[in-house]
Amino acid sequence: MRHTLHASAAALALSAGMAGAGGHLAFTPGEGEFNWDSYQAFAEATDLSGQDLSIFGPWLAGEADAFSNLVAFFNEATGANATYVGSDSLEQQIVIDAEAGSAPDLTVFPQPGLATTMAARGFLTPLPDGTDDWLRENYAAGQSWIDLGTYADGSGNDQLYGFFFNVNVKSLVWYIPENFEDFDYEVPETMEEFKALMDQMVEDGQTPLCVGLGSGGATGWPATDWVEDLMLRTQPPEVYDAWVSNEMPFDDPRVVAAIEEYGSFTRNDDYVVGNANDTASVDFRESPLGLFASPPACMMHRQASFIPAYFPEGTELGEDADFFYFPAFEEKDLGRPVLGAGTLFAITNENPAASAFIEFLKTPFAHEIMMAQDGFLTPFKGANPAAYASDTLRGQGEILTNATTFRFDGSDLMPGGVGAGTFWTGMVDYSSGAKSAADVASEIQASWESLK
Repeated sequence: MRHTLHASAAALALSAGMAGAGGHLAFTPGEGEFNWDSYQAFAEATDLSGQDLSIFGPWLAGEADAFSNLVAFFNEATGANATYVGSDSLEQQIVIDAEAGSAPDLTVFPQPGLATTMAARGFLTPLPDGTDDWLRENYAAGQSWIDLGTYADGSGNDQLYGFFFNVNVKSLVWYIPENFEDFDYEVPETMEEFKALMDQMVEDGQTPLCVGLGSGGATGWPATDWVEDLMLRTQPPEVYDAWVSNEMPFDDPRVVAAIEEYGSFTRNDDYVVGNANDTASVDFRESPLGLFASPPACMMHRQASFIPAYFPEGTELGEDADFFYFPAFEEKDLGRPVLGAGTLFAITNENPAASAFIEFLKTPFAHEIMMAQDGFLTPFKGANPAAYASDTLRGQGEILTNATTFRFDGSDLMPGGVGAGTFWTGMVDYSSGAKSAADVASEIQASWESLK
C-alpha cells in the first residue's frame, strides 16, 4: 500500500482493485467513513520494508480477527511484516518472555497493573516523544489517559509507557424506551433528575431498579462498580486516585459516604425489585431481564456496555432497549466523569517498527477501521463517529468523547486480595444489611494493610 497510496485518489482506486483481487484487506481502500488521507500520509512517511513486528495481546476469536484486519493495513502501508498473537494467559506469559529476554515487540495489556510492575522492572520502553502532548490534545479527558499510562521506571521516575486503544464504558443505565414512553418519562441529564425520576416511578407504582450482585465466586463485583462510579460523582478524580492507591485509607469518610450513596439506591425496598437485602442472591446476568417483563419488573438497570449479551434473544438495541449516561450531580460541579476499562499498548522490545505502530495508532484511520467492527470504542476526538458499526456503539463512543474525566475500574487497580476479594465480600455484607458501610470499609482497609 505504501507504494500505491502515495500519489492520489487515483492511486487509491488502483489499490482498491488490488484489494479486491487479493482479498486480504477487510475494507476497500478509498471507500467507507474512513480518513484515508491520514492513512495515506502515514504510508508516505513510513517505510519498514521487510521488517518484522510481533504484537502480543489478550484478544482472541472475533476481537483478534478485528485487530488483525488493522494489522493488515499497517503492513500494506509500511511493507512491514507485523503479526498478532493472542493469549488467555498473557499475564503469565509476558513476564516469562520478558525475563527470558524474548518479549514481543509490542504487548497489549488488559489493565495497567501488570504494565506498572513491568515498567518498574525495566521491561518497558517509554512511548515516542510527544505522545503525551498528542493524548492531551486528541483524547477526550486527555490527561486521564496520560495518568493511566504513566508508571515509575526502575529508578522511580515517571514515564509514559501505556497507549490506551480500545476502551469500554461502565457508566451506563439501560432502559426500555417503550416503557419510558408509556409513562412519559424523560432521560435524566443530571443525578438530581435521576433521583427525581426514581421517586416519580415509585409514585407511579413502578420499581426503578433491577439490581443483581450474584456472580458465583465473584459475587459482589457489580456493587464495586456502583461505588466507583459514585466516588467519581461525589469526589474529585484526585481523591479517587488516592483511594485506589490506598494513599487515602479505604475507611476514609469520603469512601464511606460513597458506599452509603450506593446504598441510597440499592438498599431501598421502594427502589429495588424484591427485597433490597437480597440483591446478592440475584445473578447479575439475570437481573436485567426484569426490564423486559410484562408488566416490567423494573424500569432501569445500571450496568456496563457488555450487559446486552444477557438481554433476551432478538433484542434490538436502540429499539427494544437503549441506554443513557449514568449522570453526574449538577450541584457538585465535577464535570462528566466516566468509569470504564480498556487495553493499552506498551513497547516491550524497542525497535523502529514498534514505535511506528504507536504512531499508526495516532491516525484517525486506525481507530475508524476498528470502530467499523464490533466491540471497539475510542476517546479519540479526531475519529469519525460515522465509522461506528452501530448507533449503540456510536452513542457509547460519544459518552467517551464527551467525558471530562476517565478513570479505570478501581477494583482492578487494587491488590487482588482487596479488589477481587474483600471489596467484593464487603459489598455483599453491606448490601445485605449485615454490616454498616463504616464497618465494611474498616475491614477492607485492614485487609489491605495485611497485604503490605
